[in-house]
Amino acid sequence: MQKQSLTKGFAVMSVAGIIVKVMSFLYIPFLMAIIGDEGTGVYGVIYQVYVFIYVIANSGIPIAISKSISELAAVDNNKDALRSFKIARSYLVILGLVLSLIMFLTAEPIAKMLKCEKAALGIAVLSPTLFITAIVSSYRGYFQGRGNMSPTAISQVIEQFVNVFFTLTFAYIFRKTVELSCAGATVGTSVGALVAVIYLLYVFRKNKEYKQRRNPNIKSLSYGELAGRIIKYSIPITICVAAQYAGNLIDLTNTMSRLVAAGYTEVEASKLYGLLFKYQQLINAPIAIASALAATILPIISAAVAIKDKIQLDEKVNYTFRLCFLIAIPSAVGLSVLSKSIYSILGYGEGYKLMLYGSVVLILMSVSQIQTSILQGAGRLYKVTFYLLLGIVAKIFTNYFLIGIREINIMGAIIGSIIGFIIPIILNTVEIKKRMGVNINLLKQASKPFIASAVMGIAVWLVYQPLYYILSFTGSIYMANAIAAGISVLVGVVVFVYIMIRIRGITRSDLYNMPPKLKSIIPKRLMVLIK
Repeated sequence: MQKQSLTKGFAVMSVAGIIVKVMSFLYIPFLMAIIGDEGTGVYGVIYQVYVFIYVIANSGIPIAISKSISELAAVDNNKDALRSFKIARSYLVILGLVLSLIMFLTAEPIAKMLKCEKAALGIAVLSPTLFITAIVSSYRGYFQGRGNMSPTAISQVIEQFVNVFFTLTFAYIFRKTVELSCAGATVGTSVGALVAVIYLLYVFRKNKEYKQRRNPNIKSLSYGELAGRIIKYSIPITICVAAQYAGNLIDLTNTMSRLVAAGYTEVEASKLYGLLFKYQQLINAPIAIASALAATILPIISAAVAIKDKIQLDEKVNYTFRLCFLIAIPSAVGLSVLSKSIYSILGYGEGYKLMLYGSVVLILMSVSQIQTSILQGAGRLYKVTFYLLLGIVAKIFTNYFLIGIREINIMGAIIGSIIGFIIPIILNTVEIKKRMGVNINLLKQASKPFIASAVMGIAVWLVYQPLYYILSFTGSIYMANAIAAGISVLVGVVVFVYIMIRIRGITRSDLYNMPPKLKSIIPKRLMVLIK
């Protein structure tokens, strides 16, 4: 099982993330057509409940597995790395089973608490998935700790393919009522996770070369020491991620109740929340790439800290932020400029203004995710959790006041998110610079991608507007919009890369770190300009 570099591991995870999100974009309009606007809001509630309980079972321990295995492997203690994985896997299986039962038994009270009783059946049907995903997460944590992102990436793509097929199939079969249709839509999640488990078990059993080797000069760790390490890492990480999703659940309750307080009916509130859910799903595509980068950097940082390699630590942290801005900033600008067009193509209906003004959340969320992984990898587990909690509290209070104003309504959630991410980003930056001793300047690193993205945004708008106008005379407005948007995106990519090269935002050292296959698709004329 070959260990991958940061760039290659990130590339593998990114490609998988893009494929998964593209499939989401393709099937969500069909799902919305089946379950309707109200159903979209109900499905969003079910999803938020599931994700909150999911992260309790599948956030801390898998990351602890990745961190622990990377640290042990860095000092050539591979036998204890495997033992550490098996201990953690047992904990995850038990935790997943317990949480599945809790979710099933409390489905109705949870739905009532969230003021969406139609979600109860879907929450109950989705509950067994927690047990299956706990097993999936343990193996993904193992492979990521080994520095091999391919099994995780491939399993994610397989899982999503199966998920899409069964989600649409069962949502359609049970389309008689909103409750039944939304519950049917959750079946695909369970089946997809089950198929992913089968694949990961196959890969794990096939790769045995690391399983027994240990440096004879390294002392073997006891069961208690290995278990203690897993618990020590997993508890603050679980609190960190669970706090974020608890904030989302509170945000959901807050949003629904404040919309009602603003004068909207429960059905109208569900539809408005559905707009927010669509927006969140759309920004999750580039966020998936940031998540891939975060998952890749954590074991690398953990290994660098374990062997006290300050040079590698400084280099990897700065390179990771550069990659983050190269992806997040142009993505945010592109989604903002083409927000109305994209919503029309995907059949999302109204709500494009959420993306027009709220795409900046994508940048802030990406930076926050990277910072969290870096600090977790460096052992600053409780501090990063505390900073995140401060941001969540600020977001909840902001949402409470702004969403209750009818003129602002759901847009208040976007403003709350911006404030909620800025606070931990500032505190995390200070922690990385002062406590870890890493020399970073986020504004400087973001400046060149921002300049190139601004030029790109202007170019995209200048290409899209006349092209759409001309193509609209062909008869099909939808096709005119889709073709104009597609061509504009391609032009935008070329313009962004060209400007980045001209202002030295992309250098020879970046080419050196790129996977050969990625370099091969860059035109030779552009390659010559890189200095």
